[in-house]
Amino acid sequence: MTMEAVLAGWTDQEQVIVKQAFDTAYGRAIAQLTETLRERVRTLEGPEDLWQLHDFLSIQRHSIEGHFDFRLDGILFVFASLVKDNLLNLDELAGLEAEKLAKITAMSRF
Repeated sequence: MTMEAVLAGWTDQEQVIVKQAFDTAYGRAIAQLTETLRERVRTLEGPEDLWQLHDFLSIQRHSIEGHFDFRLDGILFVFASLVKDNLLNLDELAGLEAEKLAKITAMSRF
């Protein structure tokens, strides 16, 4: 399902906010992973380290793809999770309907 289809019930302003916030959080997650990879690559000493790096990267890919699941029935949960994981700030969601923000805020505390 495309992001546009997911956001059909959201205002135009909310759609812009959601897209920007989602892209920002994704960029932060990738930047964190890239930095971690750089550090791990520097410490590679042998084949076992290489295979561990491969396994780590596979796990991270699965985690990121799951974390950034853009479906309408769970989008507020996704944003709450991104806030909880410090990949997104509530300020970056300013402009969303108050009820949506309240739900994201509440869910991000657990």
